[in-house]
Amino acid sequence: MLLRFCKELAKIVKVSHSLVCRGIELKLADFIATKWCIKKTRLTRCTIKRHGSPKGAVAIDLKPTILSIQLSSSLSISFVLARLGRITIQARRIFMHSDKPTYFGKLATSILATFIFLNANGFADTSWPQTAVGAGTAGFSETGIASLDAAMEKIVADQDVAGMIWMLAKDGEVATFETAGLASVNDQAPMTKDTLFRIYSMTKPVTGVALMMLHEQGLWDFDDPVSKFIPEFENLQVMTTYDSDGNMELVPVDRQPTMRELLNHSAGFGYGLGGSDPVNNAFRDSGVLASDDLDQLVNKVAAIPLLSQPGEQWYYSVAVDLQGYIVQQISGMQFGDFLQQKIFEPLGMGDTTFYVREEDQHRFAEVHNWDSERNRLVQRPHRTDRASYLDPNRIESGGGGLVSSTHNYARFLQMLVNEGELDGAKILSPESVRIMRTNSLRDELDIRGGPDRPGQPGIGFGVDFAVIYDPELANSPQGPGTYYWSGAAGTWFWIDPSQDMFWLGMIQAQGARRPGAANMRAVANDIIYDSF
Repeated sequence: MLLRFCKELAKIVKVSHSLVCRGIELKLADFIATKWCIKKTRLTRCTIKRHGSPKGAVAIDLKPTILSIQLSSSLSISFVLARLGRITIQARRIFMHSDKPTYFGKLATSILATFIFLNANGFADTSWPQTAVGAGTAGFSETGIASLDAAMEKIVADQDVAGMIWMLAKDGEVATFETAGLASVNDQAPMTKDTLFRIYSMTKPVTGVALMMLHEQGLWDFDDPVSKFIPEFENLQVMTTYDSDGNMELVPVDRQPTMRELLNHSAGFGYGLGGSDPVNNAFRDSGVLASDDLDQLVNKVAAIPLLSQPGEQWYYSVAVDLQGYIVQQISGMQFGDFLQQKIFEPLGMGDTTFYVREEDQHRFAEVHNWDSERNRLVQRPHRTDRASYLDPNRIESGGGGLVSSTHNYARFLQMLVNEGELDGAKILSPESVRIMRTNSLRDELDIRGGPDRPGQPGIGFGVDFAVIYDPELANSPQGPGTYYWSGAAGTWFWIDPSQDMFWLGMIQAQGARRPGAANMRAVANDIIYDSF
């Protein structure tokens, strides 16, 4: 019966910004006062009811969440919508007849309804998560979650950080979603659930998702050379040694780095965030991360040698900014537009952007560090060597440029927990998500490892995520296959697929920390895994 109802409903409702009613046969015996939840369409619920005697009138009733189309005084169809904006409906004509007082034979209609939405999410409800449902409902002990909240509050009270927002969710239920402290110590602005954060390298998994969307379309493969999409890289060289003056000895690459290596940071590129070698110095001297746009960034990187031969070592690199450029090249869309249209709009991530809009600047948290002379946290001055977060023309950095809110990033994480979809928005296939969270480094190579260093045991790398493939070796309480990453200002997350669970911690801290400051990530992990 449900299948037949859906087939008939599909003739009426098109998953687009328009609705067309065509001549169909509706049997009231099947549908009177019946409510259905259709999870995989943008329609949340449809109710068809019989009223009084037919008069052939068409009436439209729009309430905050319910659109009722009354085709006559005898029959109405109500659509329960979410986040609906303005709506205009033009009724052209309606014909109906009744064989019996209680039974309609054939209802022929021609009604054109044009929906204009306040957001592009159609019928999807993107409000989740707003509040916690409680520890017990989410599968945790009440005392455990109380201990977790108390521990995070103490970290703020001890001035390890100025403020924090944290969230823990399991099986789609939020166990805790709390705030503590300040978004700005200078203004004494409180940390609120809608505070905006520089998520820095937590941008990287978003870029990885974008690239995997294009992989599903067959537009690139893991064994493709990176130079297939960035021809400027066809003649890359590798630094073998250098002297005290920074003069390098260079050799050609043994082979072109592959897309797989670009995705797991083993392609050989530098970054300029650390390292005193000539390659990383060249990144800083040429201002790679301060580039005006992705084209300029690619041209600068093309002129800098690789740190190592492709596949030889894991080195945290500019690779994900290059991935953003490749998304742009393959899709034919501006990178930011691709993210907006293909990921942020479907998931309801309206706070996630490459710059902070003027109307949202009061929500933008400041970054803090510990001042040992004043023995307290202070606000860090804004950077002047890169474009401001308030500049709408700043580079769309796939490696570290996004601003987001806790709500928005939680939706992104839950989409991954759900293996590619959330609230009817399908972003990736389950297979693509599994590829992303699977270690793809070569045998005997771990994260941060190379020929002269062992790396971190039990931890590899997938598509823009670190992956715990052996929790015992990694000395982690988390389940096998847990994947994670973090941002330069302290934001961090992990997803444990063995428990359908994610953690999200949002802070803004860079530079010196209070002496004796707690390892908040380890503190949270230990409490969480003792709280089932």
